Amino acid sequence: MLFSILIGALATVYFLSRAAFLKLKFILTGKKGVIDKSSHKYVIYNEDKRYWNVFKPVLDAFEKHETEITYFTSYKEDPVFSCNYNYVAPQYIGEGNTAYAKLNLLSADVVVMSTPGLDVYQLKRSKNVKHYAHLEHSVGDATMYRMFGLDYFDSILVTGMYKEADVRYLETQRKINKKEIVSVGCTYLDVFKERIDQLPTEENHKFTVLLSPSWGPSAILSRYGEKLLDPLIATGWNIIIRPHPQSKISEKETLEKLTAKYIDKENLIWDYESDNIYSMKKADIMISDFSGIIYDYTFLCDKPVMYVNGDMDLRMYDAYYVPGQKPWQVNAVKKFGIELNENQFPNIKEIIQNASDSKELAALRHAAKDEAWENIGIAGEKVYQFVTSKGK
Repeated sequence: MLFSILIGALATVYFLSRAAFLKLKFILTGKKGVIDKSSHKYVIYNEDKRYWNVFKPVLDAFEKHETEITYFTSYKEDPVFSCNYNYVAPQYIGEGNTAYAKLNLLSADVVVMSTPGLDVYQLKRSKNVKHYAHLEHSVGDATMYRMFGLDYFDSILVTGMYKEADVRYLETQRKINKKEIVSVGCTYLDVFKERIDQLPTEENHKFTVLLSPSWGPSAILSRYGEKLLDPLIATGWNIIIRPHPQSKISEKETLEKLTAKYIDKENLIWDYESDNIYSMKKADIMISDFSGIIYDYTFLCDKPVMYVNGDMDLRMYDAYYVPGQKPWQVNAVKKFGIELNENQFPNIKEIIQNASDSKELAALRHAAKDEAWENIGIAGEKVYQFVTSKGK
């Protein structure tokens, strides 16, 4: 982290020095009224390929309204480059500190990003940006970012207004400026809903269980591993394991060990695709822990979920500093989900067969969806309306 900060600082010093040199040059040569070619009205920054579906509905809205917007991306193969937009100007700006060095000196009216941690580490507020908006990429709590993740944005574009109370509490306790909190909906779920509805039903379907955990020491694969996988595979059902993307980095050894052990199991599939809709469409039931994919599956597929109640360590998250009950996403799944205990693993086939999808559970799923996913189907338009209102 210190090395990363040092590189970021050196890059910032370089660009500041360069800007100062150019300014001095224009003063000495007597040139005035030089246009700042780097100035933008509206900007979106996408840090990773995973977030393309977060921004696509927004870009589509700008295109529809014939409003120009600059799209910076840290993903070389970003799909934006093949979209043939007329009003979206895409540009690859590098990754990590290279991207931050440019963003830290950006000149714009409004900048929209899903990246948290503005003004905390390398990513700094530029004095030439009038408004920073954070666009959520999860229906889960706004406090489930690492500490101070959203503190220094001017606005948060949330998926549902249930999140407002916790954000306001942190603002009061930390004595920071109040942000605008606006419910726009969930852009990526709008994309997935349209796509999953178009997927064909699987022919000769075999009962399928989707195991989709989060990552870290409290998550399923790290905590239980073979204890859960052995009896699941023994059911003979199709088992799809979809590790969290971060697992490939933080739990590499665990994944390699488990992959090697079950390499000959024909009913086991490891899913590392960027899109989760294909596995969700096939699955008859999901098993997870505290991963946000629980809500993708619940809201898009309306099928039963089983959860293993791991003791999540909240100390690194903003939620730890909000008193009272656990975060909404932890409590909500306890209402509409079916708890799976470790002592039930040996009998998991019977447990799953007896897990009935009652009307009561379905009603609770629908209630959670209504609370966490507002403005279904129009999130991109809502973001467009908010962003352009700030640029007037």
